[in-house]
Amino acid sequence: MWDLPGPGHEPVSPESAGGLSTTAPPGKPICRLFDDGHSDPCEVLGFEVDAVNSVQFSNHTGYSHWKGQVLNSEELHELYDGLKLNDVNKYDYVLTGYTRDKSFLAMVVDIVRELKQQNSRLVYVCDPVMGDKWNGEGSMYVPEDLLPVYREKVVPVADIITPNQFEAELLSGRKIHSEEEALAVMDVLHAMGPDTVVITSSDLPSARGSGYLIALGSQRTRTPDGSVVTQRIRMEMCKVDAVFVGTGDLFAAMLLAWTHKHPNNLKVACEKTVSAMHHVLQRTIKCAQARAGEGLKPSPAQLELRMVQSKKDIENPEIVVQAMVL
Repeated sequence: MWDLPGPGHEPVSPESAGGLSTTAPPGKPICRLFDDGHSDPCEVLGFEVDAVNSVQFSNHTGYSHWKGQVLNSEELHELYDGLKLNDVNKYDYVLTGYTRDKSFLAMVVDIVRELKQQNSRLVYVCDPVMGDKWNGEGSMYVPEDLLPVYREKVVPVADIITPNQFEAELLSGRKIHSEEEALAVMDVLHAMGPDTVVITSSDLPSARGSGYLIALGSQRTRTPDGSVVTQRIRMEMCKVDAVFVGTGDLFAAMLLAWTHKHPNNLKVACEKTVSAMHHVLQRTIKCAQARAGEGLKPSPAQLELRMVQSKKDIENPEIVVQAMVL
């Protein structure tokens, strides 16, 4: 699967301390990340990145143990104040992922609003990490008080959101049992604010069999005469029988980059994103199985995503997943 941690194992990428750089070469987009797990693919794809560690953990929470700190809203405000004092809070994109604190999330919204006042073309990409389904049952792995903050504050200022099926159901207040219902949910989410909605995974049945996972996307674009055109797509991806952590980060980061390069073509952006995901996961599972030994289940350490080894696939993925325009 894409990112299926068990209950209590929130999908958090390992965080590492890093410097900030806000001076980009001419023409190079600048991106502010509130989760350092997104930074590598964005940098590989040509973005000048400033990363804020929303958590600073020894390792991701798919392991049995982890230690570290969670950044709170006051600490985030202090970091942003430093950028403002130096007049380097200039960004083209903002990307957010996992957080457990509603005050931190509300502070992110305040910062995004201020950045959009400075740059009306800024694009905010939000991965609303809240929960997932296991054996058909949905469960939240963040505090429930985050849901109204996402619904009422975050989604309305977002331009692109990447929920899984369960998160899309939470945000819209509607259940998804069919493709038609999924499209209706994406319309509800569009009405809340974002022009691009991608449901990154679902339990909808595939005509190709139980070994495939369905993702759906919808993008609204405005024509010069002011009318709105909506493109909808469906993708069917091979499932991988393992639990990976960090795939949501990777998906959101690559979708940001490929929608920058193909701003009005969700089909192409998603094909490149999902195909790169396929290559990364296939390389990861092959390496993990080789290290674990025949017939043995790979450990969380062995299932760490092979990002460095997949650099070429991230930069220029061979298209192995075709998106169907609906």
